[in-house]
Amino acid sequence: MPDPAAASSPIRAARTRAALRQADLAKAVGVSRQTIVSLERGDYAPSVYLAIRVARALGAGVEELFPLPEES
Repeated sequence: MPDPAAASSPIRAARTRAALRQADLAKAVGVSRQTIVSLERGDYAPSVYLAIRVARALGAGVEELFPLPEES
């Protein structure tokens, strides 16, 4: 059964595909696990440098993981 939370979070979906735990991703990019939780929930907008590190660790594009809201 698909994880509904993964569908709502591109970061969580990419992390799941990469078979990484939040702690693994946090260690790979040099942040706390709580930072990864906040990123996945959309509670925290990362710096450009952190966004790039997360994207590289997950083998994904920054724009894929951190999409901009649709312009009105």
